Amino acid sequence: MNFYLLLALSVALLVIGYLLAKLHRVRAQLSLIKDALTDIKAGNLNRRVLVRESDMTKQICYDINEIAMSSQSRLIQQKQSEQAYKRLITSLSHDVKTPLASLVGYLEAVESKMVTGAEQEKYIQVATEKAHHLKNFVTALFEGVKLDAGEQIFHFELCDLNELSRDIVADWVPLLEDSNFTYEVDIPETEYMTRVDPTAYTRILNNLLQNILTHSGGSRVFLTVTETQQQAKIVVSDNGKGIAASDLPHIFERMYQCDHSRSSRGNGLGLSIVKELVSAHKGTITATSVPGDGTTFIITLPKTL
Repeated sequence: MNFYLLLALSVALLVIGYLLAKLHRVRAQLSLIKDALTDIKAGNLNRRVLVRESDMTKQICYDINEIAMSSQSRLIQQKQSEQAYKRLITSLSHDVKTPLASLVGYLEAVESKMVTGAEQEKYIQVATEKAHHLKNFVTALFEGVKLDAGEQIFHFELCDLNELSRDIVADWVPLLEDSNFTYEVDIPETEYMTRVDPTAYTRILNNLLQNILTHSGGSRVFLTVTETQQQAKIVVSDNGKGIAASDLPHIFERMYQCDHSRSSRGNGLGLSIVKELVSAHKGTITATSVPGDGTTFIITLPKTL
């Protein structure tokens, strides 16, 4: 009888000891959780709670860590948005002020009848061109800001990339012909289904073709599309003036402009937007150029995102 009583007491003591040890670990973990919450509340979103699988509080720790990471991600996005809008204000201040003042000058000359007849018509034509350029610049600027701030919403869908490319090029044929450009297009007739945002992909090709039309000084455009099981490659090139070796590493930078002979009508936004849109598709874009012999842009897009 005494043996069983001693055995029961021993088991009870072991259980109590185990529970006390468990309680001690829980209290220690709760203390760590309290410290972590204090740090996070104070703004230290890098703070994490170490978790052991055997801890009773592990789910609480997981939740706290997830909240901290989520808050940190939102804070980073907020800072990116703030920086993007600061760049917007700077660009609006510096890059819109001068062309806007020039536009106002032309309109005031017309309104005050400082110019008449054929010269007046010329002033109105120049003012209209400047207004369109300014509108396009501001539109591109806001698009760039949305991309910087992570506010651009993409709608990826399964598309036939070859058909989409042919449709885009077809819209450009009249513009190329009106600008005395010849063109050579090589797009497979076969179907190539891949996930893209059709609007973003259209903007990519549009910006590249517009860049050639406006800046290349050439007379011929080449566009080819080739595909493998892993990726599609789109090559857009011209036979124009080319880009200087010192400028080439910077052409995808926001607001960067090359020499005046190539960029007098540019705003330094088109190619940077192209790069952002290609990156959104998890793709790459590179450029090669030989001064006097043209420029080639090479885009690769993965078949699956």
